[in-house]
Amino acid sequence: MQRLAPLLVGVMMTWLTAAQAQAPDYIIQLNAAPLNSAAGAAVRAQTAPASAPAMAPQAKPLPAPGKMASRVKIGLLLPTESRLLGEAAAVVRSGVEAAHEVDPQAEVVVIDADEHNAAQRYREAVAGGVNVMIGPLSRTGIAAVAPYVSVPTLALNAVGRDVPTSPKLFTLALNVEVEARQIARLMRDDGRANPLIITDGEVLSSRLKQAFADEWRSQAGKDAQQMEDNGHNLSELAVAAGRADAVFLAVEPAEAARLKPALLPELAVYATSQISTRTPDRQLAGIRFIDMPWFLMPQHPAVKRYARPASTLTLQTERLYALGIDAYRLALQLATSRNPASIKLDGVTGDLKLGRDRVFDRQLPVSLIGEGE
Repeated sequence: MQRLAPLLVGVMMTWLTAAQAQAPDYIIQLNAAPLNSAAGAAVRAQTAPASAPAMAPQAKPLPAPGKMASRVKIGLLLPTESRLLGEAAAVVRSGVEAAHEVDPQAEVVVIDADEHNAAQRYREAVAGGVNVMIGPLSRTGIAAVAPYVSVPTLALNAVGRDVPTSPKLFTLALNVEVEARQIARLMRDDGRANPLIITDGEVLSSRLKQAFADEWRSQAGKDAQQMEDNGHNLSELAVAAGRADAVFLAVEPAEAARLKPALLPELAVYATSQISTRTPDRQLAGIRFIDMPWFLMPQHPAVKRYARPASTLTLQTERLYALGIDAYRLALQLATSRNPASIKLDGVTGDLKLGRDRVFDRQLPVSLIGEGE
């Protein structure tokens, strides 16, 4: 995507809903962020055609309008009936369907499976002709399937270190650590040499801090300063920030809006997509942040070709919709590529390319929160 548009996507007020204090992979990894239940139900009702029920092996595929069945048969292995993850699975499926509508060259078979039967359903699907798989969605599901991976399989969550490796097991996940590492590199590219990380002690904030600190140490050869906002030390934070040449705010939007006015106006301030809201507080003006092209570049030709969700979703849930779009697009390439390492995609979730351990790295565009729309 950044090959098609400038890195800095204009001075703008972002139009994302308020981010919760979880990583972007919060729903599928921790199931900690709230989903919009009504929206989730609407998505299932509007996007689940009667001809494509969750399957046992003989399930019907999604239709390919105007095209004959392709030799590419994609299995979509999701816990669609799960009480905890069913809504997340439904939104991912809706994203896959949106991408399939634009490029219906593959046959897609929806497979309902949780961690208890994922391995069996996986083997049945492959025996039934599936030659590339999207899913599982949860870490436990991935661990169950990993020993049986026999076709290119795109897991939608981080693969645990204890999970058996396979040259055909790939990963596309919305891990927040990826964003923190990109912010560290962005600061270096901008010439910053002495950053301060401000955290709030929460789990997500700690993950952001650690990922940024590790990347900064790797890039700069020294440690970044760190301070925690305890709600009562604003003056101390301002003094520490005055000795830095940049600040990484690893905090939620409301907390960032309280901190930002205490910092020097000329101080460079950075954040991840955690800072994103549909209606940003004006106190956040001037913060550089990164987020998906899906949100920052909605009118770009490579983004707007895909339908927006039929129902209003929370920001967190809509990220999973975008994940489904790119998962389908990558699955098409995995099904036909003789050299997966060469795969690159201008995705709606970021510029994607295969990195270490067969994980698709995401590079996100940069934007600046302004004072008006």
